Amino acid sequence: MSDGAVLHVKGRVLVGPDDVRDELWVVGGRVSYDRPAGARDITTVEGWALPGLVDAHCHVGLGAEGPVDADTAEKQALTDRETGTLLLRDAGSPSDTRWIDDREDLPKIIRAGRHIARTRRYIRNYAWEIEPDDLVAHVAREARRGDGWVKLVGDWIDRDLGDLAPCWPREAVEAAIAEAHRLGARVTAHCFAENSLRDLVEAGIDCIEHATGLTEDLIPLFAERGVAIVPTLVNIATFPRLADGGEKKFPRWSAHMRRLHERRYDTVRGAYDAGIPVFVGTDAGGTLPHGLVAEEVAELVAAGIPPVDALAATSWAARAWLGRPGLEEGAPADLVVYEADPRADVRVLAAPRRVLLNGRVVE
Repeated sequence: MSDGAVLHVKGRVLVGPDDVRDELWVVGGRVSYDRPAGARDITTVEGWALPGLVDAHCHVGLGAEGPVDADTAEKQALTDRETGTLLLRDAGSPSDTRWIDDREDLPKIIRAGRHIARTRRYIRNYAWEIEPDDLVAHVAREARRGDGWVKLVGDWIDRDLGDLAPCWPREAVEAAIAEAHRLGARVTAHCFAENSLRDLVEAGIDCIEHATGLTEDLIPLFAERGVAIVPTLVNIATFPRLADGGEKKFPRWSAHMRRLHERRYDTVRGAYDAGIPVFVGTDAGGTLPHGLVAEEVAELVAAGIPPVDALAATSWAARAWLGRPGLEEGAPADLVVYEADPRADVRVLAAPRRVLLNGRVVE
């Protein structure tokens, strides 16, 4: 398409769960529902259109050993783009990826700064590793560096206990979350286990990543406080392998990880049924490849979430939660076109017909 060209998307445009239109126009890189007067250089794309997909938990610039170079980070972002994932919430990275903001051909990123973890209680080279007395200062730092989010490591294996355990005392997270909110940032936390959750939610946290430890007694608390979860089920699928690797040294932890994995679908369905907001995230980066959003949506459906709500969790609902537009009039034309209705079969998401980023067709 030339800069002056107009794109006509014809078929079904899924603006929202109750807002389905027959067409939209892309003019000057933005969405319009009015045919532009005098338009002549028109390209038509037919199919089912969705807002650009969202991965609400990924890591651009992060590899298995820590930060990666810019070329690798670019490949990660391009992989997401090619699968129609055009908005990323980067849930912690030691790399400076601000240069991506200057590239109109790469997905948009909402950063949570760098992970903040307890000393020797997380993956090496990933996080700031600190003690509770320094938590407020580091949260303030990352709140200023990020894009409205801060990421804590809420629990991790305690080698003395041989099992998952909370990383922070209650008073430390209360003060840290209050400071983040004062600075206009929301707070999320990595949490696998059960016993880290109550303190974080009662301290005012906004979101929990993974949330495999969510239990029936905690679900009403999450629902009452409006705390969202990002289950990352494609990552939870790795728990049995991790458990096998740690069996000899940490048998208690291994057994715990297997239990969390076994009830993962019940956990997610219980949260959904209670009205807890559930969003799509893959945990791509680190050890998982990028481009897994379609698989994660399919996992949410396998857990019992209706397809239309699983789609919402990676499209219009996720964008609203993150404060970014979908396919509203005048919004940047970030959208994906499919051959068939993804509400009928979410597996369609794995094969986009066309991807548009800032109004340009990705070849």
